[in-house]
Amino acid sequence: MAVSETFVARHRALGRGWLAVLIVFSTAGVLLSINQVFNLRFLSGYVLLENSYLYVLLALFFPLTFLMFPAAARARRDGVPWYDLIFFAVAVLAPLYFAWNGHRIIAEAWDFKAPTEAVVVGAALWLVILEGARRAGGTALFVMLVVLSLYPVYAGVMPGPIAGLSMSLPDAIRYQTMSVEAILGIPMRVFGTLIVGFIIFGAALQATGGGRFFIDLSMAILGAFRGGPAKVAVVASGLFGSMSGSVVSNVLSTGVVTIPTMVRTGFRPEVAAAIEATASTGGTLMPPIMGAVAFVMASILGIPYLTVAIAAGIPSLLFYASLFFQIDAYAARNSLHGLSWKEMPSFWATLRAGWFYLGAFAVLVFLLVSLRREVHAPFFATAILLGLAMIRKETRFTARTFLTFLAETGRTLAELVTVLAAVGLIIGALAVTGVAGTFSSDMIRLAGGNLMLLLVFGALACFILGMGMTATAAYVFLAVVLAPALIQQGLNPLAVHLFILYWAMLSFITPPVAIGAYAAATIARCSPMRAGVEAMRFGFIKYLLPFLFVFNPALVAQNATVVQIVLVSGAALLGVAILAYALQGYVLGIGTVANTPAGYLVRAVLVIAGVLLTVPEVRSDLIGLGLAAVTYAVMFGVTGARRALVVR
Repeated sequence: MAVSETFVARHRALGRGWLAVLIVFSTAGVLLSINQVFNLRFLSGYVLLENSYLYVLLALFFPLTFLMFPAAARARRDGVPWYDLIFFAVAVLAPLYFAWNGHRIIAEAWDFKAPTEAVVVGAALWLVILEGARRAGGTALFVMLVVLSLYPVYAGVMPGPIAGLSMSLPDAIRYQTMSVEAILGIPMRVFGTLIVGFIIFGAALQATGGGRFFIDLSMAILGAFRGGPAKVAVVASGLFGSMSGSVVSNVLSTGVVTIPTMVRTGFRPEVAAAIEATASTGGTLMPPIMGAVAFVMASILGIPYLTVAIAAGIPSLLFYASLFFQIDAYAARNSLHGLSWKEMPSFWATLRAGWFYLGAFAVLVFLLVSLRREVHAPFFATAILLGLAMIRKETRFTARTFLTFLAETGRTLAELVTVLAAVGLIIGALAVTGVAGTFSSDMIRLAGGNLMLLLVFGALACFILGMGMTATAAYVFLAVVLAPALIQQGLNPLAVHLFILYWAMLSFITPPVAIGAYAAATIARCSPMRAGVEAMRFGFIKYLLPFLFVFNPALVAQNATVVQIVLVSGAALLGVAILAYALQGYVLGIGTVANTPAGYLVRAVLVIAGVLLTVPEVRSDLIGLGLAAVTYAVMFGVTGARRALVVR
């Protein structure tokens, strides 16, 4: 099967009957979430305990996975087969059984001494979650789940460094399915309180045409500049990715517009694919929403969401600035122009047509930042967005678009809840065996106390796990297992967690996996491997940034005064600019550097200068600034050098 077919064919095409089931279940789940978040008491006279609420939420969204995802890539797609009906039924009934017994689970401590019938139901739930995770998250996640979720059964016979407390299979089932540390652990609790609302907001934005509006607005502002379509891709993909959190969905949603436009204006297909893929991976790292990862991070660290959003802001700015500068340098080096005024949408016409999108986004940011209403903010913003969208005929919800909105919301939430519940099994296994606590000290011992070596080990672990898991799943797992080892070495906790998130995202643009680049390559009709290699070059700063801010938390607005944060960030921004232009072989204000030994030497010196400026130490900054200044002075002032090195 071609790569393009793989991405397009992930979801099964549902007939009207099953589509109606998906919409009914999605609507019920959304209403249940609203009832719980706002304490509306739809269920008059009955208090839904948190564990019962999460089980019901699981029963409404998780079964949809077996409707949407076929068992295999070549499985029939013209209906739901009998075995998926069985999976669907078990995925509904097992969580409902636990929801009904929610009070007994707590009062009688079922996580350690549940009755036999509960163990049988728990085993069934465990199995369907494994199968659901295989379909939604891929084979790599499935294998990791099977090995690690069963760890409590054989932990006692493992060698010293990874040995843990053992328990029988029935006891492991009790803990994994009925405790608040496994399936109902932090990932599922964050899903039930925070993530649902933001997924609804993102789906509403897309259903009312918000994605197209942000592309048109970016095009109206940036389209005429050199490399304009690529710069549009950066802005549009960053905004969309922050809401969706899915790299592939981001690429396929915005890339169908931006990639052909880039190619038409002179960008090589593999470069256009690389730019779109790199910009799309940055969305999950960009505030205010960060694909909902910000809220998971805040919950794990026990800090306000606003602290996470502010900390993520500076690295995100540096990453997108680097991408912007590289695009500008590439366009200048290849004499690429922007769109003609006739091809560009009118700025004022676009703004008049979609001002309410910006209004809804502003309300969301205001509620998040000023009022700190993280739980309620997306629901209010969605209500305002849908209300304002009804003003214009083009964006007004019809019965058809409303049903599409509900279906897309259900699809996204079903996929997400499946992966989060599955990751909960891994966290539960590591917690109950005690391995999560000892793994940190074992890693430190393996690295011989060398902090840099420990960070390299950590980066590799993040990268490898990021290949087989979604960014959220990889982050949650590593936040439990790896983060404590790094924090024990005296590193800032928030910087460590962002380090993990950045490296978990890098597999999306790094061959041999590079799934984001490969998805973009299908649209650009180019070699996936070439697109991946180009994506590595355009995303170079992303490999460097995590090491920079983990050693100097001022780059994530931690452990520093405002003045220190501004100075460090300013030096890093200058370094990123010099580095970006040098990587593309263009010196701003002078011209293209020739592909000669002397030209490569100049580029190498400027790369070193840029890296030194990004290192947040005064001595490094001064050396980097001196190298850059001398290089520029030579190229500006010495006519012979300029002639030898520069191709205008």
